[in-house]
Amino acid sequence: MGMSETKISIPEGFPSPWDAQAGLRIVEASAERVVAEYVIEEKHHQPYGIVHGGVHCSAVETVCSIGAGMSALERGTASGAVGLENQTSFVRAVRSGKVRVVATPLARGSRTQLWQAEARDEEGRLIAHGKVRALCLQDGTVLAGKNFEGRE
Repeated sequence: MGMSETKISIPEGFPSPWDAQAGLRIVEASAERVVAEYVIEEKHHQPYGIVHGGVHCSAVETVCSIGAGMSALERGTASGAVGLENQTSFVRAVRSGKVRVVATPLARGSRTQLWQAEARDEEGRLIAHGKVRALCLQDGTVLAGKNFEGRE
């Protein structure tokens, strides 16, 4: 099966409505690496005509959370993961083009994981870099007032 025919299996609920609104498309996903892309549109701009930093933060959080969740499921340590902390730095301003965001794990424990992500433009230049610390969710964990029951 060719690369373009490969089916990507990601946790239920991704991409979220927020990710879909931002135009984030998951192109590769595993417990070792997650890759997403989006094409910059006017809706991504802040008043000075460059991509709003929140767009980069959101993309970093999404790819890191997917990776942490897939890793936890694969290792049997939890049923999912949510971000506890997102530290994203903006390196280069961009106005247009395609952005590719790649996440990889730094540390994977049974209760928390640390993932990093780099966002690069079409020329391969670093535009943002971030780290997300994720909480691994056990079935029955109370999350925003509701019991988390896991996903497959």
